Amino acid sequence: MSGLFGIVSKDNCVETLFYGTDYHSHLGTQYGGMAILGTEFIRQIHDLSHSQFKSKFYDDSSRIQGNKGIGVISAFDEQPIYLNSKFGPFCLATDGIVENGDELTASLLKSGISFSEVSHKGVNSTELVAKLINQGNDLVDGIERMFHLIEGSCSLLLLNRTGIYAARDRFGYNPLIIGKRQDAWAITSETCAFHNTGFEVVKYVEPGETILLNEDGIVQRSPGQTKVNQICSFLWIYTGFPASNYEGINAEIVRERCGRSLARRDKDIHVDLVCGVPDSGLAHGLGYAMQSGKPFRRPLVKYTSGYGRSYTPPSQHTRDLVARMKLIPIKEVIENNSIVVCEDSIVRGTQLKNFTIKKLWDCGAKEIHVRPACPPLMFPCRFNLSTRSIHELAARRAIRSLEGHDVQDVSQYIDHTSEKFKRMIDWIARDIGVTTLRYQTVEDMVSAIGLPRDKVCLYCWTGECPKLRRKGRGIAIESVKRATHSKTEEAVSSQPKLW
Repeated sequence: MSGLFGIVSKDNCVETLFYGTDYHSHLGTQYGGMAILGTEFIRQIHDLSHSQFKSKFYDDSSRIQGNKGIGVISAFDEQPIYLNSKFGPFCLATDGIVENGDELTASLLKSGISFSEVSHKGVNSTELVAKLINQGNDLVDGIERMFHLIEGSCSLLLLNRTGIYAARDRFGYNPLIIGKRQDAWAITSETCAFHNTGFEVVKYVEPGETILLNEDGIVQRSPGQTKVNQICSFLWIYTGFPASNYEGINAEIVRERCGRSLARRDKDIHVDLVCGVPDSGLAHGLGYAMQSGKPFRRPLVKYTSGYGRSYTPPSQHTRDLVARMKLIPIKEVIENNSIVVCEDSIVRGTQLKNFTIKKLWDCGAKEIHVRPACPPLMFPCRFNLSTRSIHELAARRAIRSLEGHDVQDVSQYIDHTSEKFKRMIDWIARDIGVTTLRYQTVEDMVSAIGLPRDKVCLYCWTGECPKLRRKGRGIAIESVKRATHSKTEEAVSSQPKLW
């Protein structure tokens, strides 16, 4: 999971790039990076695991100048990558995950391609994408080739002297949005980066579409497609920022609608107050309170925004530490009260059990009724860096305990009307130690988002996803045949501008 921001300006763009990138800090915890192009490329990457983006990049931003640049907050790889390619030098930042990265890396190595960004984690996936793009006949052809080779997803920003090439992954899991102000064009993963930097949204990039941003405007270099659009539902439920819109739909409003749906299904409990687990559960709780008429209060408060998300760090130890330290209980609000706790999701369940529910019981809660805003997570994400193993999911642990072994066909556990589903929920409720537990249904979640079911990715909950086209195992990269582009990169200014 990463956040991307890019800008092309008539004047120095670094201050806007700095703040625009910083507005993606909720999407990653490991690395931050910026690449700026003025008279030459300047690239800075810093480790953010023990600090914030602003503190690491403030000095950099005050001494660098350039009129175009890209920034990224990354949960895994160091980026942007710099590559001096056959198309000239460029910098690249990506958002997504390449599931068949090992296979593609082996194929490139066999053909004589080398990798420089290698650590104990393996080849840097952004460098892999850069090397795949470099196999094309031009940059746009290379991006299209890469799209058809990878499994998973990859949205990207590519900076060179022509401008910024922005490409959204071909199924649209990861959004990219274009904004305009009087002196500049920008591209972002999160529209919240536009509000205070002065941009207005002018276009949501389509799945598979490639756009070139330069000082004169934006040009479509490769058309997208709208038949398959599988934008990540979790953006609205958890990962996205409340002030952001995806496909024109605001995250905060969706979360309020999720909370209202949860409250409408609760007819048999009597509670004293409603809360949301900070931060992403707050709007779900507000929606529940608005629908139920019960007071919204804050029995748990988050200590400053400096404590990051406990979901995103790669190690369990770090996730547990953040979860334990960031939430402070208020005993005077909790004691002797029956509480509805609205949460965005239950992924592993360990943090909710050990660092949220325990704090409420320890402070004298009378009853605790947990209401996640999405269904039980059944599958680890294939398209971004979130859940990493099927065995760590709370629902899968419940199924293993109930069945005595791993189960391949979990369809009955996905069906919220089945007896097996009810048994699974009862097991999770006992495991995390709550009075009652009721999940959102898939239907209510999709309705809250407001897009047709076939336009959102539900893979984490149902295992449904479009069939990914494969090119065969052990593929030789050079064997992929794609139509070439007749116009050179230097001639793109003659193409019609979209705006």
